Amino acid sequence: MRRFITLAISIIAGCALSWAQTHYEGNISVGAKGGVTMSRLQFNPGVPQSFLQGMMMGVTARYIEEKHFGIIAEVNFEQRGWKEKFEDMDYAYQRRLTYIQIPVLTHIYFGSNKFHGYFNAGPEAGFLIAESTSANFDYEHAGEMPEFITANRQTQQFTLKPKNKFDYGISAGLGMEFISRNKSSFNLEGRFYYGLRDVFSNRKTDTFAGSSSMSIMLTLGYHYRVK
Repeated sequence: MRRFITLAISIIAGCALSWAQTHYEGNISVGAKGGVTMSRLQFNPGVPQSFLQGMMMGVTARYIEEKHFGIIAEVNFEQRGWKEKFEDMDYAYQRRLTYIQIPVLTHIYFGSNKFHGYFNAGPEAGFLIAESTSANFDYEHAGEMPEFITANRQTQQFTLKPKNKFDYGISAGLGMEFISRNKSSFNLEGRFYYGLRDVFSNRKTDTFAGSSSMSIMLTLGYHYRVK
């Protein structure tokens, strides 16, 4: 895992250095971000669920090539997963999946020297590094509980182990940035991620034909211009 993180940071640093050596009129900034996530899994067949709240934090490198256009690369620690809904039953279950995510996004911005509105979009890849389960019932034997209503409800996801630790998908977000005189800036962004790979096995003999991730992120970030 340390090698994965080191490699990701090296890629971002290498890209920034390469940009700096190749283009002389643009500007480069580095920074950090943090915020909250709201996520769920797109199960097929469906599972009654609500959004699970988590956290995220990361480091960013941004290169602006010309007016209104640039590119952003990030390495983020992000919590995802899902929280199940139980109608007329006093039960609670949630599964938290923690990823290291690496998005590389097109950055389109507009505005003045003091304020920017912007749009980010592009591919994202990640690696599952941890998982945890929280429940107020014996979820490993839910089908044996007489008071637990299992009719028309899937329960296999309670104990399924993730099959695919490598994840990829598409991210897109809108934000605003406030720029100060000392090369610093602060930004607020809302971003949506849609996973293109299933978390669990999706063979014909498996329970779920689909189990991709979906998350909404709200983050506050800081950038410092280094060139």
